Amino acid sequence: MSDVTRRATAAPRWRSYGLRQWLGVAAAALFWGWLVFRWVNDLLLGGTVVPRGQSLIPAETFAGVASSLSATADALGVLGWPLSQVAGLFSFVATGASALPALAEGAWLTVVLTVTTIALGFVIAVPLAVARVYGEKTAWLSLGYTELIRGTPLLAQLFVLYYGMGLSAWIRELPLVGVGIVPGQAVWVAIIGFTINGSAYQSEYIRAAIEGVDSGQLTAARAVGMSKLAGIRYVVLPQGLRYAIPGWSNELVYLIKYSSLAAFITVPELFERADAIASETFEFTTMYAFAALLYLGLVLSASKVMSAVERRFAIPGIGNVEGRDR
Repeated sequence: MSDVTRRATAAPRWRSYGLRQWLGVAAAALFWGWLVFRWVNDLLLGGTVVPRGQSLIPAETFAGVASSLSATADALGVLGWPLSQVAGLFSFVATGASALPALAEGAWLTVVLTVTTIALGFVIAVPLAVARVYGEKTAWLSLGYTELIRGTPLLAQLFVLYYGMGLSAWIRELPLVGVGIVPGQAVWVAIIGFTINGSAYQSEYIRAAIEGVDSGQLTAARAVGMSKLAGIRYVVLPQGLRYAIPGWSNELVYLIKYSSLAAFITVPELFERADAIASETFEFTTMYAFAALLYLGLVLSASKVMSAVERRFAIPGIGNVEGRDR
């Protein structure tokens, strides 16, 4: 390989970014910069920099612009139609701007629910998948668990845990629950429910990935003196888990959206905050639209992160993840 080719190959990825990629980076920096600022200011500092619940740009600013544009559009008559549309956009932003601090707090709980439950679900899913592929009696137990969980609605599972089993009453009696930054019992019930549900789906992704590993890999591990469990642990799983990353990414995106179901057991996450504000102001379309934009930002961010993880842990010579984001 020549020096020129080597330098080109080793060039940082950002040098090959086009306008679309740079716009994406700028949008992500703006989105997460705003979210992190709101979380730190409102949840950790108690509104030291900006009063808690107050938007960075007052809603009155957008409302004033909307009023001025609307007046100008009315004066122009038919010719003022484009201005009236722009005025409507500013009015839409003005209505949603006052709700953004509360929606940001809801987004924080959505992120906590998603990250916590997918991590806990993964811990349960790996043994379930291994038991399904390599177990004998345990394979039936794993199959029964995954089919039961995947065959029933997540919302029904949450209702059974929260209302039917009285799990919330038991958790409420635990020390520190609902004190300070520790969430209340409804959040813990949601974490348990999402973990159970997600573990069943993740186990199937991992099972399919493990079955994609050549069976000769485990045979070779046994031939060099490894036990069956050690062969699975050190040879099969490191390869299989890499194959499972696309499916795991899919589950992460689903969890971000399905976290909205926690609103039905009184968890104040993003959707519940938007629904509560809409019920008070009757601005249902605006509140749900702003909530949808936040969900979209979270989903796109998660997809980008998991694409980077897939590239980082891709097995050389197997599959092709380069250029997938372009």
